[in-house]
Amino acid sequence: MFSWRHAKALLVVLSALVFGASLTPALNGCAGDRSGAERVAQAIGVDPYRLDDEGARELARFNHAFTTYADNPSDVRELKQFRDVYKRIRANYVTPVNDTTLIDAALKDVDERHAAPGSVPAGSLVDGALEAMTASLDPHSAYLDPDALKESELVTTGEFGGLGIQVTQDGDKIKVISPIEGTPAERAGVQPGDLITHLDRKAITGMSLRDAVHAMRGPPGSPILLTLKRGEKQPFDVSITRDIIAIQPVRWSVEKDIGYLRIASFNEKTADALDDALTEMRKQPGVRGLVLDLRNNPGGLLDQSLAVADAFIDDGVIVSIRGREKGTGRAFQATKGDLARGWPMVVLINAGSASASEIVAAALQDHGRAVVMGTRSFGKGSVQTVLRLPQEGALKLTTALYYAPKGETIQARGVEPNVHLTGVEETGEDAHEVDLPGALPAQGVMPEVEAQATVDAKACPAVGKSQDREIGCAVVYLQSGSPERFVASLGRRSAL
Repeated sequence: MFSWRHAKALLVVLSALVFGASLTPALNGCAGDRSGAERVAQAIGVDPYRLDDEGARELARFNHAFTTYADNPSDVRELKQFRDVYKRIRANYVTPVNDTTLIDAALKDVDERHAAPGSVPAGSLVDGALEAMTASLDPHSAYLDPDALKESELVTTGEFGGLGIQVTQDGDKIKVISPIEGTPAERAGVQPGDLITHLDRKAITGMSLRDAVHAMRGPPGSPILLTLKRGEKQPFDVSITRDIIAIQPVRWSVEKDIGYLRIASFNEKTADALDDALTEMRKQPGVRGLVLDLRNNPGGLLDQSLAVADAFIDDGVIVSIRGREKGTGRAFQATKGDLARGWPMVVLINAGSASASEIVAAALQDHGRAVVMGTRSFGKGSVQTVLRLPQEGALKLTTALYYAPKGETIQARGVEPNVHLTGVEETGEDAHEVDLPGALPAQGVMPEVEAQATVDAKACPAVGKSQDREIGCAVVYLQSGSPERFVASLGRRSAL
């Protein structure tokens, strides 16, 4: 006989299975359709998202508002969509969430419509409530309708339409995390930390992230005018022509005897492109060091960041992921083999380096495989799992935090460089995760990082076609062979 005691025991196992299965392959990845564990649970009559009495009472509050204001109060399909998202948030969010808080957030959207009873389209009412409820969690959780889900999947393939810009909600404003290298936004001069205040002269203050992103979409070749606020400067206009964004994630060159490898994003093509680049670089005579440039890299797929870090690390933990349930974490291990032949390495980061790029930088730093140089990274140390919904669309939900090999979380802190560069171009105020409203707080104690030097980037030579002095600092460091000789070679005063 199958008792509820047995059912509860099974749910513990199922929860661990669902959690473990949903974390790969992507940081913003897709868990696919219902997990096998969920299907097994439902087949034997166990609801893996069963509501307790309090949860059911709070859900009834939303049901009452729906039947009051929806134009079709008998639309069971829309009510089920809301219930499915609500139950998944309660079960899977990285920290326990108060039921009343969730429903209050959903009802706030309903209240702000100031609509007459029976006047709101049922789908619009539920979509708005779901967006408001997920937005109340943290800056990276979101409800994805079918169109948004499709766009999310296209981005991870490395080719999609748009401006080439990563944005987030910052209170009632839209903030740029980073433009994607080689895209219209980057060519137009958009920078991390920029606030987008107007689109085609229309103010977007108070607009939801979803609506703002939708407004920036359009057919390739069509123009759009962005008004940007950058730090204390006066707002200014930037005209951008939309295009098909085909991201080339990796490019490389050799500067004298130092290899330069730029990773712009972590999409499905990154690991293969890295392998190809290193294969060609190893054919170049005289290479004795490598600069890995992760500046303004907004992140992407977890499996690709693991592959990139593994390309340079022989063994040990690359990153660990831990959710709210004990025993459901996972550590990702490196495998033997260094594709860079043990070349000394410098990793360049800045405030636009986020998520997957922070995993790579922290792993190489903690293993002593590379010196990290630049300014503090963005600090997005949370994992988003895309849970497909039974009806349609998906829930992008923060389900865990990731931890560097030495055990510190990067969330709300970022990666601190070993060599701090000053005099680099500022990318706007508060361009870090910790400054975003609703951001998850830092966990544990502040990690100690071996500080080797602080130098003025203007003292370094300009390198390459872009005449980049930060790359020049990295090249000089590798050619110098030690922090002391590096500082001495610049001929400037630096703090050791």
